[in-house]
Amino acid sequence: MDVKSPQGFLDKVKMLPILAEMGKFFPKTVSTGPCKEVIRKDNFSLDWFPILQCWPKDAGRFITLPCVITRDPKTGKRNVGCYRLQVYDERTTALHWQRQKIGAEHYREALRRAAAQSDVGAGVPARASVDIMARSSGGAVLAEGQRPAGKMEVAVAIGTDPAVTFSSIVPAPPDVEEYLIAGFLRQKPVELVKCETVDLEVPATSEIVLEGHVHLDELRTEGPFGDHTGFYSLEDLYPVFHLSCITHRKNPIYATTIVGKPPMEDAWMGKAVERIFLPLMKLTIPELVDINLPVEGIFHNLMIVSIKKSYPGQARKVMNAIWSLGQAMFTKCIIVVDEDINVQDIGDVTLKVLNHIDPERDIQFTLGPIDSLDHASRLPNYGSKMGIDATRKWASEGFTRPWPDEILMDSKTKALVESKWKKLAKELGLE
Repeated sequence: MDVKSPQGFLDKVKMLPILAEMGKFFPKTVSTGPCKEVIRKDNFSLDWFPILQCWPKDAGRFITLPCVITRDPKTGKRNVGCYRLQVYDERTTALHWQRQKIGAEHYREALRRAAAQSDVGAGVPARASVDIMARSSGGAVLAEGQRPAGKMEVAVAIGTDPAVTFSSIVPAPPDVEEYLIAGFLRQKPVELVKCETVDLEVPATSEIVLEGHVHLDELRTEGPFGDHTGFYSLEDLYPVFHLSCITHRKNPIYATTIVGKPPMEDAWMGKAVERIFLPLMKLTIPELVDINLPVEGIFHNLMIVSIKKSYPGQARKVMNAIWSLGQAMFTKCIIVVDEDINVQDIGDVTLKVLNHIDPERDIQFTLGPIDSLDHASRLPNYGSKMGIDATRKWASEGFTRPWPDEILMDSKTKALVESKWKKLAKELGLE
């Protein structure tokens, strides 16, 4: 991400090895692969696979670790996302791409294009696009009257290389393809094969591949589902995925995961995202020192941020910057502290934050997009967020009272106590 523009001929020459190295990570299409060992275009069923019902009140069985591949109808760019699939029967599932995910945007773009080609948008495609988005709440409900007909192709890869699976959940910029991220993590390109019945490419080493399409004029109730929030996500309408083909390895391994009250498996994937994408966040918000997404905050409910404060009001600028960053827009609560606080030490954060704030002065609220899984928001996908400025207040921010010193043991006393503990431990045989 951090490739500087060359300033002269010598700089361009120096960049050649970097560009050559980056070129090794781009995906490449091969003629065939293990996922093509068995090809079924008829006489196939999802019942062949041990798809789980994870929790007692789940609406049914769910495919929980899929890589869902779609293509932007406008640009042709591919996207790989991890969106759960509720199994309706042996050949249809729901596609739970949340409203702000890239797969859902591809679906909306297909809906816009279909509307522009219908009678509704005759001669005014932009107006037709605005109209269908407004009447369908961004593809969330069936529009009044006739919804534009059409299909959108989808492929689902199950049991992919761990780097590919991980890349499907990372909050990458829309123009950065997940296959490229996986190639970088693997240090070698992801090999892709073309699907049999749709114009998409899937990882050649996948265990199982589902091919098919969604109808633009069809939505169906999905859920409830025991989710990573620790609660059942509520019923909602989502597109229906119709299978046209299944390919798989001989004796394939069905990969799955169970989410629920943290910490579960996905908690560690979330912490990996936190660590890997901190440098990327710093490109946009350079004053960031560190961030912590506590596991109990289920990724999007709480972000603790330390900054190098340089001017009045900077903490609030950082909050708004975070709310403008891709999937970080869902962050319900942001706490901003000074650089001397270790955001990974929840005890220290609690002590400093609760001592440093005047609630009326330092807490701000805003409205915006909310995660689809948030059951407490006033409306689905729309609600409020809170930012807490727990940095030390300056006179230039209107704070004129003295700021007290923190109680800290001096280094000489600290060394003396530590030496006495070591001596005592030796005498008691505890070393």
